[in-house]
Amino acid sequence: MGKLRFGFIGTGGISQWHGRQLLELSGEAEIAALADPNADSRDKFIHKFGLDGVAVHDDYRDMLNECALDAVVICSPHTLHFEQATDALKAGCHVLVEKPMTCSSAEAERLIASAREAGKLLQVSYQRHFQPEFLYIRKALQDGAIGKLTSVTASLYQEWKQLTAGSWRAVPSLSGGGMLMDSGSHIVDVLLWTTNMTPVEVKPMLHRHGAPVEIDSFTAVRFAEGPIASLNVVGFAQGWHETYMFCGEEGAIRYDNGRIALLRLGKEPEYPELPARETNQDKSFVDAILGRHEVLVPGEFALKVVRLTEDIYKAAGYDPLAEID
Repeated sequence: MGKLRFGFIGTGGISQWHGRQLLELSGEAEIAALADPNADSRDKFIHKFGLDGVAVHDDYRDMLNECALDAVVICSPHTLHFEQATDALKAGCHVLVEKPMTCSSAEAERLIASAREAGKLLQVSYQRHFQPEFLYIRKALQDGAIGKLTSVTASLYQEWKQLTAGSWRAVPSLSGGGMLMDSGSHIVDVLLWTTNMTPVEVKPMLHRHGAPVEIDSFTAVRFAEGPIASLNVVGFAQGWHETYMFCGEEGAIRYDNGRIALLRLGKEPEYPELPARETNQDKSFVDAILGRHEVLVPGEFALKVVRLTEDIYKAAGYDPLAEID
């Protein structure tokens, strides 16, 4: 077969990352069409990747109707994901959608059903599934390297409030929520994917700091399997920092800004050597389309992230979309 023809829905921000990774697969994939209502954003994308002659559209529906595409990458504001992904699936395209997959579990379930009915692949772009550090943590927990897991602390600090002021991320009708829905979605992903556990109770506290959406959230989580966790997503910080501590009956694993330590009581920390990254979310998506392996971050998993985020908002009595004028 020839190259897979990709269309992009949204050409700002994170789309640059996907564009670079797809163009590295020039023998198997090509960017054939772009859709974004912002002509300047489209032009910058075209110039950056040398895509003169690529089909361009203001409306993604026109792109789906007029271009023969095999797949789309969705990089638009969060609340638009559901409709755009649904339409792309119905148009016969495989879909790689940025996080969060949707902003509600009801939409997530319907989107999964649409992919099944269309017979097309649906993958969510959680890149930590392909990073050696998190692959190591997941396997170590599965192999019992620290014994029975007892607790997890997951924390992300960003200057999110300062950097998103005035952008679509601070508009509830487009963002569907604040930092928990946005950058925090990656931390929820890591918590659920590495532990493979099921949350059954959440006790959150949220703070807006005067913003239209929540900025800081601190949540206690209890899992059906027994362990407890704290999920700390801080958007009013003075820099970026990401940490995790997985505690077990026989040891612990600490992740601190990309460095991993295996801890044992009374012993010096061990710093495991990790392999180089083997793939990324775009290459894995192409490989799945070509039948080399199954989808590695399917909608069924992303639904778990959506549910926990939704549960946190509900437990806090907070509904971003209900406050839209």
